[in-house]
Amino acid sequence: MGALAFFAGLLLFVMGMGKWQETGSPFWLWGSVAYLVLLVVFSLTGKSGGKGGGKG
Repeated sequence: MGALAFFAGLLLFVMGMGKWQETGSPFWLWGSVAYLVLLVVFSLTGKSGGKGGGKG
């Protein structure tokens, strides 16, 4: 995952938290938190995934 995708994900998280404060709906809160957790997991595991280029 590139740095641009990571920061775009953080921007979506912040926007979701703003929607949660605006509407008070727990779906925005838990959706934003779940999205942030998935973003961190994918950014940590994405380095070992490789770019699809074989060595043989």
